[in-house]
Amino acid sequence: MSQHGGVDEGYGPVADAFARNFSEQGELGAAVTVFVGGRPVVDLWGGIADRRTGRPWQRDTVVPVMSCAKAVLTVCAHLLVQQGTLDLDAPLADHWPEFARHGKERITTRMVLAHTAGIPLAEQQLTFEEVTAWTPVIRALEEQRPLWEPGTAYEYHAHAFGFLVGEVIRRLTGLTPGAYFRTAVADELGLRTWIGLPEEELPGMARLAEGEGRPTLPDASSLPMRALTMNGVLPFPGLDDPHGYNAPALLTAELPGAGAVSSARGLATLFAAVANGVHGGPRLLSEETVTDAVRPQSGGASWSGLPDFGARYGTGFLLDSPFRRLLGPRSFANSGAGGQFAFGDDAFGVGFAYTANLMGGSGDQRVERLIGALRECLPG
Repeated sequence: MSQHGGVDEGYGPVADAFARNFSEQGELGAAVTVFVGGRPVVDLWGGIADRRTGRPWQRDTVVPVMSCAKAVLTVCAHLLVQQGTLDLDAPLADHWPEFARHGKERITTRMVLAHTAGIPLAEQQLTFEEVTAWTPVIRALEEQRPLWEPGTAYEYHAHAFGFLVGEVIRRLTGLTPGAYFRTAVADELGLRTWIGLPEEELPGMARLAEGEGRPTLPDASSLPMRALTMNGVLPFPGLDDPHGYNAPALLTAELPGAGAVSSARGLATLFAAVANGVHGGPRLLSEETVTDAVRPQSGGASWSGLPDFGARYGTGFLLDSPFRRLLGPRSFANSGAGGQFAFGDDAFGVGFAYTANLMGGSGDQRVERLIGALRECLPG
């Protein structure tokens, strides 16, 4: 594997871990970017972007990053809080009156961001065309009854998270969440990160590939899988399916809970901007906002009976936990299926992102190796 890019003095262990992912973990194509104190100290990429053609991974190669989309939505929601536009503990229905039906009147944005809202999916069967048209999903969520008393139990809101928070953003700003993110954050920072990929970016996108050791998935009829696939409409991982996660029809639509496409540098810059600020600019979210965001909200065994895998959630972010050891209690993260991962930490001034096109399975240690190496390089 030809490794490209570079690292600052003192961050060699991250480069070594990145190289070992190729030599020992079977990495196909990948990138890792780390900011510390508002500037990049690690920017590495290498390998193959498309196994079918042998096209190499480039510095700015983008790849589907699945549920790292939730980072985009979460940052947007907290920005609206800072602007005084959104109250996380007020009912969604304050901004979305049609939502106040069937026991959902008191569901708050914070409950959605913490995966405790009680509506991990819309049970109404929709077509792919309806799912990617936005409004039919919103109407289905308006009619959905909570599966439990909102705020009292945890279940990962795989796609509902994005549509619920996204509709609040749309009601408040007049823009769909992907468009609002570009206007409020991404364009100014020059981020190669999208929810709703521009068609002109498709030819250069890295193509996801299945790796060995694919994880055992719950039964297709189970609640977690119905939430993950929107009742079977979005195949998972379904990489070669015309409606799967390599498909232009999915990636150019706005699938706000799990449809982001990004470069590693784009995600790392976003998290660094939240934690510390970049390019000499102010930080995106204040210390007070981050303190609220990293306050534990949920985790443990799920309402549907999945065991406690160790994940703990704040308000929209995955926290430092047994599921994924980060840097400490100020760390805030989002993960994507198959191994994509990004996090920030304002105590260390860090923004980190790892993207790859080989989807890892059980026992995948690629990102853990990179974070462990970074931990060696940081003071304290």
